[in-house]
Amino acid sequence: MKLGERQKLTVVKKVDFGIYLAEDAEDDKRVLLPAKQAPKEIEIGDEIEVFLYKDSKDRPIATVREPKLTLGETAALKVLQVGEIGAFLDWGLEKDLFLPYKEMIRKVEPGDEILVKLYLDKSKRLCASMKDLYDLLRKDSPYQKGDSVSGRIYEFSDNFGTFVAVDDRYSAMLPSFEDCSRYKAGDVINARVTNVKPDGKLDLSIREKAYLQMDADAEKVFEVIEKYGGSLPFNDKASPEVIKKETQMSKNAFKRAVGRLYKERKIEITETGIRKIEGESNV
Repeated sequence: MKLGERQKLTVVKKVDFGIYLAEDAEDDKRVLLPAKQAPKEIEIGDEIEVFLYKDSKDRPIATVREPKLTLGETAALKVLQVGEIGAFLDWGLEKDLFLPYKEMIRKVEPGDEILVKLYLDKSKRLCASMKDLYDLLRKDSPYQKGDSVSGRIYEFSDNFGTFVAVDDRYSAMLPSFEDCSRYKAGDVINARVTNVKPDGKLDLSIREKAYLQMDADAEKVFEVIEKYGGSLPFNDKASPEVIKKETQMSKNAFKRAVGRLYKERKIEITETGIRKIEGESNV
């Protein structure tokens, strides 16, 4: 019998408060399915599919209810309450699922919906974790390049970008040059598929297509120039790292925006920077 999984077990004993189940009639390891969940017509020797977890007294118990999360899967669960040592999540069973503080990647609040996995702790209790979800997400999404999708952010990486679970199940990522500073883990975003990798993972963008995004990018660059007092100390030949740090844009997007401002005679480009043409206050 395996905690955290659905499995078929055999009825080996019937009592007033439920039925006892085991892998077979000779097995000494038995688990109770409470009477309120036991089918009235079930008899000794019958098989029944159940999910196994531990009750409030830390005893293994069976249920015919369908949990929102099983071992080897991820699911978005709602935070019900937060205590001194962790939070409690709604996973559709009589006992709430515990999320220890050490398994959080950010502080959570009641009402939050967060993506988690199920694991067995050192005491063989089922708990939730917000960490290490990447390998559990599926790579067989039905989406193609250009499709609009909805996904939940579950992790941030300075090196790679922002990791997203499309439909809470498919592996996807926003590249590091996408500005995700206003988001937190658990937020749901709308995005566009920019690439489907050979292994099935999705590359996403929350930006419009280049010709639609250019106006917004030009305005943003102009605002950065004004914050520098009208003279930016670097131009479009700067390194991608400098451009990303100052504008939260990729180098290509920055160059397109600068080109737009130059054609509209809003700026002039020098060997070492970019200057606002006097008399221009906005894009």
